[in-house]
Amino acid sequence: MDFLSINTRFMDDVVNELQLKIERLENEINFKNGLISILSHDSKELFGTFLFLIEELEQKNISEEDFFTLLPQVKNDAKKNLQTVQDSIAWLKTQYGEFKIKPVKIRVMDLFHYLEERYAAQLKEKNINFYFKGDPNTFVTSDRILLEYILDKIFNNAAKYSLPGQDVYLQVITEDDQVVLSVTDFGTGMNEKYLSGIYTYNIPIFLGTSGEKGVGLSLKIVKNFISLLHGNIQIISAENKGTTVSIFLSKFIE
Repeated sequence: MDFLSINTRFMDDVVNELQLKIERLENEINFKNGLISILSHDSKELFGTFLFLIEELEQKNISEEDFFTLLPQVKNDAKKNLQTVQDSIAWLKTQYGEFKIKPVKIRVMDLFHYLEERYAAQLKEKNINFYFKGDPNTFVTSDRILLEYILDKIFNNAAKYSLPGQDVYLQVITEDDQVVLSVTDFGTGMNEKYLSGIYTYNIPIFLGTSGEKGVGLSLKIVKNFISLLHGNIQIISAENKGTTVSIFLSKFIE
């Protein structure tokens, strides 16, 4: 191989590496811009609505009865706004300072019990049956905080879009040096045309089967956290049939 060929190959590698870095930076900038947009819009909407109601009450344009009738909606909006802030803080902690992955050995069945306990009230309210599939003695070495957050957000969507009385599964499959964790529901599902944009800010926000609200931020952060764990995510969904979200993790991370 002559010098020119070696130099050309080297330049191609440099260009490819630069393109990947540019793509990562563009994704990060888009994510941050979307995050700022969501936070500013939701905060303005929430406080604007609350201020409007107070002023209308003070000017006696609405009765106290009407005011308190509207408060549950304000409460729901406040909960949505708070969740957005909490998700943002969780992501920011991984972007600044000396954040490092802290691998620990985690029993997958413990993750199932974590979700089962955390969502006990919601599961009972919707009469959702939550089951575990796979070997209960399977372990994965990962960062517990990130992994619990990832499964929490995935399961939250599964419960949100499930109809009362339906089933949700957490399944574990071991493939060579990988552990695959899947959350499957049989709820409203999603039309295929929306799947390609699920990690962007162009996808519409869907209400849960009990009117639960969200801002579509969680899955974007989930994808970011999975990349920190050097894993991958796959979403398979069909409208009115349900959704399966799978995360592919190495058995061991450094």
